[in-house]
Amino acid sequence: MTCISLLTDFGLKDGNVGVMKGVIWGIAPGVQISDLSHEISPQNVEEAAFVLARAAPYFPDGTIHLVVVDPGVGTERRPMAARIGPYHFVGPDNGVATRLLDYATRQDWKTELVHINNPEYWLSEISHVFHGRDIFAPVAAHLARGVALNAVGKTMHNPILLHLPSPTALEDALHGEVVYIDRFGSLVTNIREPELSGHEIRSIEIHGREIEGMVKTFGERPHGSLVALFSSTGDLIVSVVNGSAALELGGRVGDHVTVKFYP
Repeated sequence: MTCISLLTDFGLKDGNVGVMKGVIWGIAPGVQISDLSHEISPQNVEEAAFVLARAAPYFPDGTIHLVVVDPGVGTERRPMAARIGPYHFVGPDNGVATRLLDYATRQDWKTELVHINNPEYWLSEISHVFHGRDIFAPVAAHLARGVALNAVGKTMHNPILLHLPSPTALEDALHGEVVYIDRFGSLVTNIREPELSGHEIRSIEIHGREIEGMVKTFGERPHGSLVALFSSTGDLIVSVVNGSAALELGGRVGDHVTVKFYP
């Protein structure tokens, strides 16, 4: 049975998520729907791109990832659908698929992108401000029913892509930055475990604070300790045990972080 994952910045108060589910089930009654998240910060495309790429590979082949974080809704920004390796993507062409497309490149997956422009697969009336309900949800549902990707739109080759900062190698160090802040206030960096392989880590510096070495789990240090460790998906993160590194450090996306090695 096909699965559609939903990722939005809608929250749950206003019923918009439920309405999208209603549209999907009206077209594809048997589809399973997974609520990936509806707590993306409002209009935060970069945050949605991070969550999508981190989660998508854990879904079964054939899953359709439906993303509606769409500050440009109703403008000339294109609605987009894509086949990305074993998955489909449906959402705005605003960079939200950037990290998943980057992951696909590293995995040598084939990709195919289309500009959604066939109203046969939309609702009959289109709002200027709710394409999630009127365009994206119906298209995802039709794809779940087996409609071909090239039926819902015209091939495109130039999707909007976000800039993804890469770590910089320094003398006996690696310089990176914070790219995401999770619910617990952990600062997630763009430095990944393979990039530190083979190095003996001396310290991690951020916001003028120095963390000696790394831990494997939060429980290795006392309550309130500032620690560095790898997340479940291999990202270097800075956390406070039973607390919030974002609050303690005033951390924000874009903050610099430096990992120092022993010579």
